[in-house]
Amino acid sequence: MLSSILYEFNKHTRVISHKYLTHGTTIEIIWTITPAIILVLVAFPSFKLIYLMDEVVDPAITLKVIGHQWYWSYEYSDYADKNGNTSINFDSYMIPTNDLTPGQFRLLEVDEKVVLPINTHIRVIITSADVIHSWAVPSLGVKLDAIPGRLNQTGFLANRPGIFYGQCSEICGANHAFMPIVVETVNLETYCLYINERLSSN
Repeated sequence: MLSSILYEFNKHTRVISHKYLTHGTTIEIIWTITPAIILVLVAFPSFKLIYLMDEVVDPAITLKVIGHQWYWSYEYSDYADKNGNTSINFDSYMIPTNDLTPGQFRLLEVDEKVVLPINTHIRVIITSADVIHSWAVPSLGVKLDAIPGRLNQTGFLANRPGIFYGQCSEICGANHAFMPIVVETVNLETYCLYINERLSSN
């Protein structure tokens, strides 16, 4: 098209532009309608993909997270103890600066870490008991709002053992900066020992 324009429309030929496709109504209709059709064709599979990305299908482990002012509660709801109780639950509070030991991070350490296995499909269900919080662990690629009266869910898979730190990333009140998140990922054998220990202590 550029070559045609350079050849046909110059000061020597002085061609009337409306006689040619390059400057006519036809080409303008084509270059307007064609991208619109392409966008419509791309949209339908994209909507399906977005829906499937949000659905966490058949996870191996479900972790329920509840935000409070200003601490987190966790619940492993896949397990039952000898009394038939169906969950392991605990609260996770920030360790005050005066109680830290050498090597611990100020404002990031908690008294109860979340322990999860590596190479396992994990679903996280998040809600809040009071105001809007946000459970964010950047190294795991997780950030989801905890909204009162609503269950949000997301999924992730950790591919290496380690300790991952996060914080509430929603301004939720006076102590917003003091509700950190610590997730420790371990191998499956260590995780099973951890769950057995928690179940036996209940």
